[in-house]
Amino acid sequence: MIKLVNLLVRKEELTHEEFLERWTGDHADLARDLPGLRKYTTSVPSDPEKAGYDGVVELYFEDSSALAAAFDSEVGRAVQADAAEFVDTEQGPTLVVEETVQLDETE
Repeated sequence: MIKLVNLLVRKEELTHEEFLERWTGDHADLARDLPGLRKYTTSVPSDPEKAGYDGVVELYFEDSSALAAAFDSEVGRAVQADAAEFVDTEQGPTLVVEETVQLDETE
């Protein structure tokens, strides 16, 4: 399993609340349709004034080929174009990682 992790910074003209409304609303509806997407999580800082980022998104795919295909698709291009309207894409790191679960007592 491959995971894409983005630490997101909102565009300067948006409040944190405006960013969240767009990110967790219409954008999330669009992103859910990425082909090959296995899991999709969003995380919001509990104290956004002290956080360096406005949110964290994690997208899980079977492998790196599935990840690449998802963003090369029509839906993937639409997701990226939509994000560019409210995310400062020049800020915040992006990581592609293989997750190793050390403990999971949630199941």
